[in-house]
Amino acid sequence: MGRLFGTDGVRGLYEKELTLQLAYALGRAGAQVLAENRRHKPVIVLGRDTRFSGPMLEEALVKGICSTGAKALLLGVVPTPAVAYLTRFYRADAGIVISASHNPAKDNGIKFFNHEGYKLPDAVEDSIEARIEEEGLLARPMLEPEQIRVEDIHEQAVTDYVDFAASIPAASFKGLKVFLDCANGAASETAEKTFRKLGAEVSAIFAKPDGYNINDGCGSTHMEALQRKMREGAYDVGFAFDGDADRCLAVDARGNLVDGDQIMALCATQMKQKGLLKRDTIVVTVMSNLGLHLFAEKAGMHLEVTKVGDRYVLERMLEQGYNIGGEQSGHVIFLDDNTTGDGLLSSLHVCQTMLELNQPLEELAGLMQVLPQVLLNVQATKEQKERYEQDPAVSAEIAFVEKQLKGAGRVLIRPSGTEPLIRVMLEGEHPEEIEAYAHRIAKAIENVK
Repeated sequence: MGRLFGTDGVRGLYEKELTLQLAYALGRAGAQVLAENRRHKPVIVLGRDTRFSGPMLEEALVKGICSTGAKALLLGVVPTPAVAYLTRFYRADAGIVISASHNPAKDNGIKFFNHEGYKLPDAVEDSIEARIEEEGLLARPMLEPEQIRVEDIHEQAVTDYVDFAASIPAASFKGLKVFLDCANGAASETAEKTFRKLGAEVSAIFAKPDGYNINDGCGSTHMEALQRKMREGAYDVGFAFDGDADRCLAVDARGNLVDGDQIMALCATQMKQKGLLKRDTIVVTVMSNLGLHLFAEKAGMHLEVTKVGDRYVLERMLEQGYNIGGEQSGHVIFLDDNTTGDGLLSSLHVCQTMLELNQPLEELAGLMQVLPQVLLNVQATKEQKERYEQDPAVSAEIAFVEKQLKGAGRVLIRPSGTEPLIRVMLEGEHPEEIEAYAHRIAKAIENVK
């Protein structure tokens, strides 16, 4: 079979690509691999987002986990970063998240954290796949009732994560008016509770999940509703999370979008002033706006650039000892606080920076000038993803556009690791011009056979 794990765990259409049998096998194999060399009966925590398929996949995973003699702690609906934190906090042997992040409700996914709360490297994922392929693994052993060790700790998990998140800011948020878009996802319970615990005046939309409305016209991939609300003028800052709340984007009091690049710029500025920015460095991906590079140069900071994916950002941070990094899409990792991107923590850091510097978000976001950028998502088959780089027509269009930009912009083409898309990104001085160039390249990609 082809490789199960993509750039963010195993993901696919529920029942067609991500089946209950596969979930069982992942639970069983994952428990075996991640608990190897542990001298006690392993404990694995499981959390999920609000998709209708979550409870069924959770049940299948639990059966696989318990078939190895491990115990399953059910966190229920909690953000992905809550699972990372609580895996460490509860001293569990591993954590599992059932989520497809910003994808629609029909999709779902399964990803793992090790006992330290970090996403798994490729080698460990390969070991889990190899265990699944071993003969007889998929057979379901008969379990006696006393062998099934499961405990539902949802209420305690929410309390522990909210307490942790609320401990990050150094001061109260009293007087701050915050508006949230929870994407009908995993942040629907924890985000509002955290801001209230910190003393903020908070309201939320899209915080009533029904299993099918996650990311549906809401959240960090659909910012329009939050922007409209902020333009009414009643709130200081707004935040939109994605389905599993490992990312967030902000909106200022005038309704302007503040993306992940800008969030990193303003937070790193305050960290540098306080002597907390390790090696004066931010870790970013190739998708970050050129404006962030210009900001960093002016601010006396260094940018480390990785390929796209928060796992690669994290790897560089761990290798070199950096403590902030992320993506333009809103995945921002504050490594002093948590081991993965955490949308709630990002929003708290933004608010803390606003209060400490006594500046509104629209002024802080202006620290970085966002250069014109166009991003097109081109529907693409697996074959097109594999062939577009060798296609003469695509290569010709890219060469033409790069010549026209005359060094005052850039072209970046990359296939998505989680969706049937090829992303076409252009930056340049003139928005209308780069929009037209992006469509030229996109059309050439669509014609790849």
